[in-house]
Amino acid sequence: MDANYNSLAGRSLGRLAGLSDGVFSVAMTLLVLDLTVPAAHEIGNADQLRIALAALAPKLISYMMSFLTLGIFWNGQQVQLENLTEGDRHLSWINLAFLFAVTLVPFSTGLLAAFIDERLALLIYWANILLLGLLLLASWSYAMRTGLVDPKIDAPRCRAILRRFVVAQCLYALGAALCVIDTYVSIGWIVLLQLNYAVAPPVKWLRNL
Repeated sequence: MDANYNSLAGRSLGRLAGLSDGVFSVAMTLLVLDLTVPAAHEIGNADQLRIALAALAPKLISYMMSFLTLGIFWNGQQVQLENLTEGDRHLSWINLAFLFAVTLVPFSTGLLAAFIDERLALLIYWANILLLGLLLLASWSYAMRTGLVDPKIDAPRCRAILRRFVVAQCLYALGAALCVIDTYVSIGWIVLLQLNYAVAPPVKWLRNL
């Protein structure tokens, strides 16, 4: 009975995609809650307002980074799901683990915003990105290995999807390593990398990253 149940569980890609959309939308919404409007009773003039807004800069930077991060990984998961014929229980649990990592993003973002000058906070944020990437890579690798990928997707395109995950994580790791120089240098690299993936500029070598 268990074997029969397990063979039936997790086959609906539509249910998985629906759950993923919900988790991503909540995580993206939670990100903005850390951006609070300065208290009116503490602001007496325009200069004080400018100072208060400037103090929000670390939170704003972290928010934009994480919104881009979630958008990139949402797209990555959608590419996977749209190129599969069906799911199974193992694929579902890999993707549930991926969604668990998604729910951690508001925490790692808040930590980075509060301690933007600290390498440890940046490394924890990068570890969250790494976990997202590794789980997405594990999902696609499992789907390829078990024949869940649509037969119309040829081997070169399968490898291209796989390569994107590997290259992206290597570039994120390089960005994290730059915190040895300065956390802002590291953040700048990560933001540029995210913008490249989000905008997809018409430059061949950038598109192939």
